[in-house]
Amino acid sequence: MAVTYKKLWHMLLDRNMKKKDLREEADLTNYTIRKLTNDEAVTTDTLAKICRCLECTVDDIMEILPKDDE
Repeated sequence: MAVTYKKLWHMLLDRNMKKKDLREEADLTNYTIRKLTNDEAVTTDTLAKICRCLECTVDDIMEILPKDDE
């Protein structure tokens, strides 16, 4: 299942935040930020930290992409 975190990056831009700010405020590791940047899977705990920090829901920061039927 493919996901994208484009919504998260747009939200950060709208709030004039950088990835570094999110990492510090949500207590994330550099490794986690890299996984998010590469649209890789992260734990629900990580998503919860981000949502609490940004006061939003999971739907506000990520999107599940449709499966390719090749």
